[in-house]
Amino acid sequence: MLQFPKDFLWGAATSAPQSEGAASKDGKSPTTWDKWFEMEPELFYDQVGPENTSNVYALYKEEVANMKAMKLNSYRTSIAWARLLPDGKTLNPKAVTFYRSYFQELVANGIEPIINLFHFDMPWWLMEKGGWEVRESTDHFANYASVAFEQFGDIVKKWVTFNEPLVHIECGYYGDAHWPKVRDFKRALQVGYHTMLAHAKAVEAFRLSRYNDGKIGIILNLSPVYPKSDSQEDVEAAKWADHIYIRSFLDCAVKGYFSEEFVQKLKASDLSPETNEGDKTIFKNNTVDFIGCNYYQPLRVQAVSEEKKVETINGPHDLFQGYDWPQKRVNPHRGWEIYPRGIYDIAMRLKNDYEEIPWYISENGMGVSQEESFEDADGIIQDDYRITFIQDHLEELHRAISEGANCFGYHLWTFSDCWSWLNAFKNRYGFYRVDLANDYKRTPKKSSFWMSEVIERNGFEK
Repeated sequence: MLQFPKDFLWGAATSAPQSEGAASKDGKSPTTWDKWFEMEPELFYDQVGPENTSNVYALYKEEVANMKAMKLNSYRTSIAWARLLPDGKTLNPKAVTFYRSYFQELVANGIEPIINLFHFDMPWWLMEKGGWEVRESTDHFANYASVAFEQFGDIVKKWVTFNEPLVHIECGYYGDAHWPKVRDFKRALQVGYHTMLAHAKAVEAFRLSRYNDGKIGIILNLSPVYPKSDSQEDVEAAKWADHIYIRSFLDCAVKGYFSEEFVQKLKASDLSPETNEGDKTIFKNNTVDFIGCNYYQPLRVQAVSEEKKVETINGPHDLFQGYDWPQKRVNPHRGWEIYPRGIYDIAMRLKNDYEEIPWYISENGMGVSQEESFEDADGIIQDDYRITFIQDHLEELHRAISEGANCFGYHLWTFSDCWSWLNAFKNRYGFYRVDLANDYKRTPKKSSFWMSEVIERNGFEK
């Protein structure tokens, strides 16, 4: 029997834009996703946009009842900035009523809410000003955070500022999976800097709020970086991949500063973001209480080939390139590598390099397309593949905890199938199936029954 610590948080995670729906109702203003879908609906899988998603805005009481039935003791979702403050200044009373009722419903059913402030859903009014590229965004975010703490801080005691800041930076400013879909590494670095400055200012706002008796953190995707070989070149490549994707966020959030080696590397190629005097103090004085770790797959890299090496870097591709490990185990439905050992390696790093900071698995999960093909005669999805995935990762997490990892919970992505950006409902991740053609009807999958037993026993037989 693998037993987990007393009061371990068992739960699931989602976000406001991926689950709430009602994207144009009750005073909510547009986000980048609403506008992008309006402009280019053909880019979204099956042309399904963010208007309705999983309809939690209307069905939250049923959703919470299902969570209670599954014995969840915690749940993470986000507030929609564009719903709470539609113009960035004016409080929307309908949003306050909804979120207070939603969060109180969770608490009343023994489910602790962990509430995130930003999950890729930039309000359009701010995007038109330049989004995270402009410094004023950091003050707008701090103001929004202050309002959220004031309105809901009597109910919510665990807060996070950002979910996976790397994603909106990389996918929006060094790719085309998020708006504004540009490819400019220098602009991406400026966006990254302002994101972390906004994070630090939000932490400061929390400390100054009247409801500061809880904890505040940030959620990062901490995929471990593995070099192709032990050669000096491959190890160096992995070091820089780690700096860009992991340490630039983790060092700043936990230690209050950026690695000097990383700062100098950017400076040498004229990539340094614009900063203000006093920023270092803001970072230093506003470190987090805990870390949320999202883990799906590792990052494997190798050295850049000799003919592609450059003195002045223009992007990550000048420092490292991807490596396809031939022995990898793959999720055939999603194409991602499955590597449970990664959780153990993350845990040991946080223990040894980050002063044993408290942390939890804020996302882990397995997406499967056309999941209805696994439905049995009773209408239950037989997702044994998801049970195996979760169990394998929990075994590695348990091993890490037994060796001193300061981990306080495990959340699966997600509770009910949710909308996922350009992929919409292509890949399903939930404990519960959502039938879009049948008024968003929820049906538990086999994994929900298995996980309910794990939660009840606070562990499982290996």
